[in-house]
Amino acid sequence: QEQLVESGGGLVQPGSSLRLSCAASGFPFHYYTIGWFRQAPGKEREAVACIANADGGTYNAGSVKGRFTISRDVAKSTVYLQMNSLKPEDTAIYYCAAQYSNWDGWDLTHCEDSANFPAWGPGTRVTVSS
Repeated sequence: QEQLVESGGGLVQPGSSLRLSCAASGFPFHYYTIGWFRQAPGKEREAVACIANADGGTYNAGSVKGRFTISRDVAKSTVYLQMNSLKPEDTAIYYCAAQYSNWDGWDLTHCEDSANFPAWGPGTRVTVSS
């Protein structure tokens, strides 16, 4: 049973940085891809970034490119989202999610749709405000 737990959220000022963590357990980390999604009040959930644990390949949404970086620590089965130059519009609940990706034909385009991720963490709130 896949389990994901996010941490690291909080209240920060515009221009600040935060690092979110997603601790994974209950599944073979190397065969999965972990994605970060966010949902702002009154808005639909959107993809932020994802990383394929097998080879470290990454996907970043256009809205966060150059500011957010996803990485992983295979030994700790943990994925991180380093968020720099935070803006008020980054305020949202951030979720990590997992999908099995060890099959022929899989590629990073599968990161874009949240429906491809069957396992989800409870989320961590990020508020960017002065």
